[in-house]
Amino acid sequence: MSSSETAEGAVTGGEVTDGVVAGGERAGAVRLGHVTHRYGAVTAVGPVDLTVPPGEFLVLVGASGCGKSTLLRLIAGFEQPTHGSVRVSGSVPRPGETAGVVFQTPRLFPWRTVGGNIDLALRYAGVDRARRGEHRARLLARVGLEGTEKRRTWEISGGQQQRVAIARALAAEHPLLLLDEPFAALDALTRERLQEDVRRVAGQTGRTTVFVTHSADEAVFLGSRIVVLTKSPGTVALDLPIPLPRGDVDAEELRESREFGELRARVAHAVKSAAAA
Repeated sequence: MSSSETAEGAVTGGEVTDGVVAGGERAGAVRLGHVTHRYGAVTAVGPVDLTVPPGEFLVLVGASGCGKSTLLRLIAGFEQPTHGSVRVSGSVPRPGETAGVVFQTPRLFPWRTVGGNIDLALRYAGVDRARRGEHRARLLARVGLEGTEKRRTWEISGGQQQRVAIARALAAEHPLLLLDEPFAALDALTRERLQEDVRRVAGQTGRTTVFVTHSADEAVFLGSRIVVLTKSPGTVALDLPIPLPRGDVDAEELRESREFGELRARVAHAVKSAAAA
């Protein structure tokens, strides 16, 4: 296996027993304790105190440069906080072992087929070769890509490539899924369809999900909870539970509902106010 195939997007396996892990913490729980992170003399984010219970869909939203992606990278274990503590399932997060991660670009391996990209993630997850075909088919079906396993990644659309990236992130049974503005480069129609896919998949898997976006509309549609960050250094400006129905709901009706419009307006106002403060 080429060393180039150990990119951040790859995932590995991890064991959870009865949903309880280190220190009696539940699998998928995220805790940030007075976290501050600096790049040289510049404070990018913090201090931030945040607890995400297992199964919650948390959306981090705010203006560019407020520290949303920095917090996501800290939760993923790609970086360590300058001050404070980050714990996922009771332990210090480790890249590739703590969470499945989906980035702004798919980061697929172009020399592999769609199925080959999924198989690589399954291999890192410790799935036996004999069982990978079954798992691959189930993952591709979950993101609406049945029958594409033999296609090259450059033969499918940008939206389909991002679906492959989501399937790859789901390959390991991590209780946490992290998504960093995964739909930012897509057209509006494809973005809405993928939002619906992610909302559905999160509900089906029950995984804790942390999603980064600039969009108030996207935040309200996806999240069961929204945290708005101030301008840099990012701190929590608004922590808002979203009481919209989840599960099997009509996406168009939800987006057109009065409650959705009111929440979207509240979040958009909070983002603008936080950026101007």
